[in-house]
Parts: sequence; structure tokens; C-alpha cells
Amino acid sequence: MKIYSVGGAVRDELLGLPVKDRDFVVVGSTPQAMLDAGYKPVGKDFPVFLHPKTHEEYALARTERKTAAGYKGFSVHAAPDVTLEQDLSRRDFTINAIAKDSDGKLTDPFNGIADIQAKTLRHVSDAFVEDPVRILRAARFAARFNEFTVADETLALMRQMVQAGEVDALVPERVWQELSKGLMEQNPSRMFEVLRACGALQKILPELDKLWGVPQPSQHHPEIDTGIHVMMVIDYAAKQDFSLPVRFAALVHDLGKGTTPADILPRHIGHEMRSLSLLKDLAKRLRVPNDCKELAQIVAKFHGKLHVVPQMKPRTLLEFLIELDAIRQPLRFEDFLKACESDSRGRAGLENCELPEADLMRKLLKATMSIDAGAIAHQFNEPEKIKNAIFEARLQVLKQAI
Repeated sequence: MKIYSVGGAVRDELLGLPVKDRDFVVVGSTPQAMLDAGYKPVGKDFPVFLHPKTHEEYALARTERKTAAGYKGFSVHAAPDVTLEQDLSRRDFTINAIAKDSDGKLTDPFNGIADIQAKTLRHVSDAFVEDPVRILRAARFAARFNEFTVADETLALMRQMVQAGEVDALVPERVWQELSKGLMEQNPSRMFEVLRACGALQKILPELDKLWGVPQPSQHHPEIDTGIHVMMVIDYAAKQDFSLPVRFAALVHDLGKGTTPADILPRHIGHEMRSLSLLKDLAKRLRVPNDCKELAQIVAKFHGKLHVVPQMKPRTLLEFLIELDAIRQPLRFEDFLKACESDSRGRAGLENCELPEADLMRKLLKATMSIDAGAIAHQFNEPEKIKNAIFEARLQVLKQAI
């Protein structure tokens, strides 16, 4: 039995990055031998075990054979005679196909170290085409390692996979898993650049893909192109280390601009409601979690309205806070403002623009939340009178705050 550290841990060590998780491959062993040594089995489709003390994952060396479409259509063979090189050959990228033994000796049969030095994402073998998830992983790694580029031959293979319909076999949960991870990287825009370059974005997120080439008024959007704007928005959100719901809302806030009638361009009258409609379909299709979906919906619907807050009368301002459900959900309201901040500052030359409307809304929410609604409710018997009395009390403190 020989044990090697493999994959991301070895790659990140070579890149000088902190190692989060370690994975190990075991050569020359059997499931029974692992059980006898005290390892606990966890793998359903292939033999993976947890170390009895560290609980790190140890997988038996294995080979894979494509048996059906999609990322689950594989037959796995694990046996003592499977070599380390055979195991490494089934991995996605050369930078992930490096192994290190207990003495620190590296095994690098596919020149992954050279690709790390050249900052290149390159597939290990033509078996890459058998798993469509690898398209998403290539895009996600481009977002994580922003100095790396996808090798021309790898990008060509990814295009072939898209054209062959492999992407159509991806299940929604796996697409969302990879997209959400990519959104949380340091340069999420690069993920979408790679997906566009191979044609996968049009298949996975056609609503988003349509935004490139759609013009916006230059006085408000010096970058003009809507697709470029959205990429600037998500990169700003990443730079501020905003949460996943904020980043997802930033990604999908302008989907409606892709369906603006050509005769009114570059204006986008009513794009907010079109964005909301498209977003609902997208969220259902990808089974987006509720926290991401709900924030994205209010951002899509109301991000334009925030800009006219300084012109609103006190009653309208209070109604807007209620419409946003800010009083009941102040944390989500803060995320709404963060997404709107990303939208405003995700524009060429306006990365540091002032946001007085956001500051005003925070101030007004704080004022309205100072009202003791419960105490007011005890003064009345009828629900409608209670509602009106609370509204008027909040309105008075809001006027004072203004």
C-alpha cells in the first residue's frame, strides 16, 4: 500500500497558497485492507474512505470508463493493480494531476508543474470530453486563478463538448454548485468569459448571454455594453467580499435589458419587470436557493427605484421601505443596498461614486424601527386602525429624520 497526496492540495502548495483540504490516493490496496486498517467507508459509486483520526479522504486508485451521457455516466474500476499514473490520467487538468508521497517526492506524468509555471489550464487527456462538469470547472478555475489562461486546445475541446450536447446533460444542482462557487472567487467575471468563449453560457444561462452587445446610454454607462457592465458589477461585489446572495443578485439584476425592443435602444424602459420575469424562470430552472432567489428578485425589481429616492416625499419613502420589507428583514435590506452599490459602482470611471440614496435609506430605516409597534397595537382593537396608527407613527419619525 502506497499513499500519495493529490489534487488541489499539491497544486496549492506549489502555488504558495494555503491548503484547505487534503485528498489522498491509495495505490496497491483493497477495500477490505482499508477497513482492516480502521478506515471508514463513505464512497457510494467508488471506494473512498475516511482516515480514522484525521477524517481526511483516502480514495483507492481507480480508472473510469464512459458508459452514458452526462457527468454520472461512468463505470469505475478500483483494484490493487491500478497504478498512480493511471489514476492521475483520469483527472481534469494537468495542474491537478500531480502527486506527492510521504517523503515529499513529486510525481508529475502530465507536466502539471510546467503548466503551473506557465499559468495555463490544460486538460490531461481527451477523456476530458467525457465529463461536462469539467467545462464549469475550467471556468471556475479561471475565476480563482485569475492569472491563468485556458490552453487553446482545451478551449477547443470545450467547444466540441458544447456542440455535441454534453452540456445539456448537466443537472441543475451541479450547474448551480459550480456557478455559486465561481461567483465566490476573486474574479467571477472570468468564469463567464470562459463560458462565453466555449459557447456554454448560451446553453446554461441564455438570459445572461444575451446581454453582450446590448447598448446602454453612455451618460449613465460609460462602458456602454450591458454584458461588460454586469461583469464589472460582480467583480466589484467580489472585491468588497459581499455574500453569495448579493453576488448572484448583482449577476442577474439587468437580465431584462437583453429583451429591450431594438427601436428604443439604448434606453431600457421597464427593464426591471422584464428582469424579474426572466429571473423567476432562471431561478426555477437552476433550483436557486431561496436566500439568493428572494434577494435577486427585489434587486431586479427595485434597483432602478433607489436612484430616485432623493426626490421622493416622506410617505412614498416609507411605502418604499415597506415594499422592500426592510422593517421585517433589515439584514436582507442591507444586502439589497450592497447589490445596488455594486450596480452603481460597476461602471467605467464610476467605481468610487457617492451613494447618498443608500445612506439616506439606512438612516430612514433606523428611524422607523425606533417605533414600538407592539405598544401602539395595544391601543386599538381593529387591525386596520392598528396598521394605520403604526404607519403614521413611523411616518412622523421618518419626517423628523429627513
